[in-house]
Amino acid sequence: MNKLPALSPKPFVSLLILLSLFLSACSETPEHFFDIAILNTNMINDFASADLARHINDETKEYPDIPSSKKKGNEAATNLNNKILYLEQSLEKVKKLSASGDEEKEIKALSQQLYELVIPVYKNEYLAYAKLCDSKGSQSAKDEIINSIDQKYGARFEQNFNALMEKGKTYAQLNNIQVNWGK
Repeated sequence: MNKLPALSPKPFVSLLILLSLFLSACSETPEHFFDIAILNTNMINDFASADLARHINDETKEYPDIPSSKKKGNEAATNLNNKILYLEQSLEKVKKLSASGDEEKEIKALSQQLYELVIPVYKNEYLAYAKLCDSKGSQSAKDEIINSIDQKYGARFEQNFNALMEKGKTYAQLNNIQVNWGK
């Protein structure tokens, strides 16, 4: 006969809850923090540029000798809406990051500001541009929207983006994160 008392599941469950709370309270690894706060912003590095405008417009191009290139008329807006969803998810991930030091707090704030700057522009001005591209609108109307985006937001975006990248380079170096900065 076994004379050992049966173990109650309560202490085991309590231990699991404490362990999960402890692990969730711990800050992310520097690599994970870097990936979420800095690396994910690669999706917006062409903001307020002729490259982004060209990419959106190219979604509407058809080629007469390639039947599979026939468009439905909503490709630019659909692709832009998908990008907006991705950017909103990225912003939520940034907001959920736990920043342990002043440097991480500053990087998190810069990253969040960057997303909060560009997402409304994607939802409004760029979506209007995409719809104009889908409907084969006039080039002068498209140029007006793109020039307006550049005038209103280009300098602020560039300043915020460059500040984040500079902080990111320092952070990567301090935490031995191997990054190819495109040089």
